[in-house]
Amino acid sequence: MTDLQAILDGIYTELSPRIGEGKVADYIPELAKVDPKQFGMTIATVNGEVHSVGDAGIAFSIQSISKVFMLTLALGKIGESLWKRVGREPSGTSFNSIVQLEREEGIPRNPFINAGAIAVSDVVLSGHAPREAIGELLRFVRYVADDESITIDDRVARSETQTGFRNFALANFMRAYGNLDHPVEHVLGVYFHQCALSMSCQQLAKAGLYLAARGSNPITGHSVVSPKRARRINALMLTCGHYDGSGDFAYHVGLPGKSGVGGGILAVAPGIGSIAVWSPGLNKVGNSQLGAVALEMLAARTGWSVFGD
Repeated sequence: MTDLQAILDGIYTELSPRIGEGKVADYIPELAKVDPKQFGMTIATVNGEVHSVGDAGIAFSIQSISKVFMLTLALGKIGESLWKRVGREPSGTSFNSIVQLEREEGIPRNPFINAGAIAVSDVVLSGHAPREAIGELLRFVRYVADDESITIDDRVARSETQTGFRNFALANFMRAYGNLDHPVEHVLGVYFHQCALSMSCQQLAKAGLYLAARGSNPITGHSVVSPKRARRINALMLTCGHYDGSGDFAYHVGLPGKSGVGGGILAVAPGIGSIAVWSPGLNKVGNSQLGAVALEMLAARTGWSVFGD
């Protein structure tokens, strides 16, 4: 039996001198204010153990990690027909690239780059007012995390709305190609609020458990998605979850994962557990610098890589 707490403690001790490395996301003013000298990590296992270290109880802006939960909702709503509107291939370009979108006639490369996530938000919005769609996401995340205290940080959402010109451009572009059904400002209202979800490592690790346990939350017994769908979401996280750093992450860590520019990463060890790590300083492709290092250390020490130990 692996002593997960001892492994986490060891990783934390080794990384402690490096806490604060990387550069916080400064293009979203509210995120620029975050103290980079923070690091937290939680492992939630499918048999109910929860192990944490560092600042694992502090809520942070999960940003693009929310795209995993929105993708789950959109697939629940329209199933496989989602893939007519969004691709499933790694992008190889930055997460807010407009060049690829033009070349591919308004069909985003995958659901985890900004354009793809905006198209997914448009799907979740159908039949709802923006406020209702945001409420649906919040209810879903509280349900999978089994935690009613999770909230959306309105200051971050406002900050993104005021500075999200690239995202407005991407959305207008897709609308011009007929790949958005709703008014751009409604879709982006949903998108900016989903990115402003505020969660701690402890909450996020629990929320990701359904992806580690064949689509059901093993703690509450709630079925969330089919085993096949959980497997497919994990496949997308492995190939596309870290923007143009996805191949590098698969190479070093070997776990499905999704990063966010708030410095969080959610990773999944199928059949074993879900891991959340947070360190606000980012590397040059926009992923948590120390978070990725910590996950590489964890995978090496546990043998959890999906490619074998």
